[in-house]
Amino acid sequence: MSARQAVHLDGIAALAERYDVFLLDQFGVLHDGQQPYPGAVEALSALKRAGKTVTLISNSGKRAEPNERRLLKLGFEAGSWDHFVSSGEVAWRVFRNMTNLGELRAGTRCLLISRDGDRSAIEGLPLVLTERGENAELVLIAASESDRYDLDHYRGLLGPAAALKIPCFCTNPDRIMLTAIGPRFAAGEIADIYERLGGSVTRIGKPYPAIYEAALALAGNPARGNAICVGDSVEHDIAGGRAAGVATALVKSGILADSGDLTALFQELGAWPDYTLDAFRWR
Repeated sequence: MSARQAVHLDGIAALAERYDVFLLDQFGVLHDGQQPYPGAVEALSALKRAGKTVTLISNSGKRAEPNERRLLKLGFEAGSWDHFVSSGEVAWRVFRNMTNLGELRAGTRCLLISRDGDRSAIEGLPLVLTERGENAELVLIAASESDRYDLDHYRGLLGPAAALKIPCFCTNPDRIMLTAIGPRFAAGEIADIYERLGGSVTRIGKPYPAIYEAALALAGNPARGNAICVGDSVEHDIAGGRAAGVATALVKSGILADSGDLTALFQELGAWPDYTLDAFRWR
C-alpha cells in the first residue's frame, strides 16, 4: 500500500467497526510520559466497552507491571486493556529461560543501563550488578536518561565493555524518546553506539518478531486480518506490524507531532500504514 492510499480517519471508532483485536503502543499514542493525550483515556475505555481485545505493546525496557501502574496513575481506567506486553517483559522471560537452561550463569555480572534507578528488568534473575564496563559479563540497555546525560557519557560507560566484546541486549530499540524537555535520544541510539564501539547487540522489542508473537498469543492468536497495530513510529509500529501480518494505523502525535508530508519516510523505511490519525481519540 502506498502513502497516497492510506485512509485518514478522525478517530478509532471507525477502526472498531473493522477490527476486533488492537495492538496499541503507549508512548506517543496514549500519553507522552507525563500526561494522557486529550481524548486518549476515553478512547481506550470505549474500545473495551465495544468488546474489543486490547493488548498494549510497548518498547519499554521496564516489565509489564510497572508500566501498568503508571497508566493507572496517569488516569487510565483499570480494565480498559486486556494485556500488556513490554520489550522488558519479553527480555526478562528470555533471560529466565536462559538461566533455566544453564545458558546464563548465576552470578553473571551485568552492566544495566536504565532510567530513574529502575531494576525491574532484572528482578528475580540471578544477575549481579556492576557499574563498570570492564567488569561486565553482560550489558543490558533498558532505557535512556538522555534528559540528564549526553552521548559521550554513554560512550565512556560502554567503551570498555564493547572493547571486550561483552554480549549486549537492548530492550528498547526506540531511537527517540519523549521527555519533559522535549524529544531526546532513546535506548536504541545507545545500542547503536555500542555497535559503533565494536560490540554486538541483540535487540528485543518492536519491530522485531518476538514481541508481536507474544502479544498475538496473549490475544488468542487471532486471524491476522482481524487485528491492527496502532502506533506513532513508522520504523517500529508500522514496519513491525506489517511484518507481523496485521493492519497498521499511524497516529501523528508523539515523535511525529507537527510533521509534514511523511511520504519520504514511508519510502525510506519501506513501510506504509493502512490508516493515519491525527490523534488517538474515539471520534
